[in-house]
Amino acid sequence: MSRRAFVRWMLALFVMIGAAGTGLVKLLQRAVESHPIVEAKPEPVLALPKQEPSAPREGPADDKSPLFSFMLLSDLHISVYDPNTIKHMKEALEDIKAFDSPIDAIVLTGDLTDYGGSEGYAELQKLLSAYKLPPLYANMGNHDYYDIWIDKKGAFNKDTVPNGKTDWQARERFQTFFNQQKPYSAASFNGYPLIMLSQEAYVQEKPEVGEGAWYSDEQMDWFKQQLAIYNGKPMFIMTHQPLPEIGKDGGTHQLIRAKQFRELLKFYKNVFVFCGHRHQDFQNGSEHYFQETFHYFHNSSVGRVLNRSYQNEGKNKSQGLYVQVYKDHVTVRGREFSNRTWLKEADWNIKLTY
Repeated sequence: MSRRAFVRWMLALFVMIGAAGTGLVKLLQRAVESHPIVEAKPEPVLALPKQEPSAPREGPADDKSPLFSFMLLSDLHISVYDPNTIKHMKEALEDIKAFDSPIDAIVLTGDLTDYGGSEGYAELQKLLSAYKLPPLYANMGNHDYYDIWIDKKGAFNKDTVPNGKTDWQARERFQTFFNQQKPYSAASFNGYPLIMLSQEAYVQEKPEVGEGAWYSDEQMDWFKQQLAIYNGKPMFIMTHQPLPEIGKDGGTHQLIRAKQFRELLKFYKNVFVFCGHRHQDFQNGSEHYFQETFHYFHNSSVGRVLNRSYQNEGKNKSQGLYVQVYKDHVTVRGREFSNRTWLKEADWNIKLTY
């Protein structure tokens, strides 16, 4: 199966989320169990320079200036087999390079490459290293584990998955690239916490998770500890897959331990949660902001912006979010990188409560 045909196959599964969950699990379970793991060839070591938060800035001279600003890019899907993904990432980086407003950090929320292999990371490294950028932080999405679908001929082969590869290799590739000890991480900018939760396993280790985000007990305990050091300022939490409806745990294409996630957050004010995965165009009429006990935003995509039928209708579009934190409010604004414009359909001003 060609890579393009495989993407179409996965998108068909994506559209049928509700109906496909159980069947997908059984398919992946049979495939994983029937094909043993073989020793993989050594890979080139790809790594960005170690990321360090910028030195604290002096407080603004007035209440109208931001205290912390960051750009949020999701679903890059970098692939040498889809030049549009590389073009769109360049558009985003060129826009960031020419930006008038401050950017203290760039946050990448999963599906960094289309297939999670070393060639995708090599292309991503080439793109990022061409620019002088603020600190970068990232988590993993389901596509960052997709290397198990690629056989030794370089083709997608769902009949031989995991093709001699492991989820552990995908995690190590990501962790090496971003100089992390775990797939999840945290940072602080001018005292504002940025918490990156991350999918920890895919179908080679846990066929039952499908395309869902599985978080271990260890990660959930770590998350609870990060929340406990809350300093009264707004917190920014990143996931890749979205939450299911309130009161339920998630399945494929969703955050699985959703009830515990929501339970942990209900004790805190001024929490902002961002996810990706859905790729929905900010201009297609779908909801991108939900208010629960926290403020919940669904980002669009840099690599492939989709319409409500999950089709890449707007192939020229490339979108992300720009977040600015002020003394008494937070602004979240949608950005179209291809023409460097703000999107009026994605423009929120959230008052902080103390």
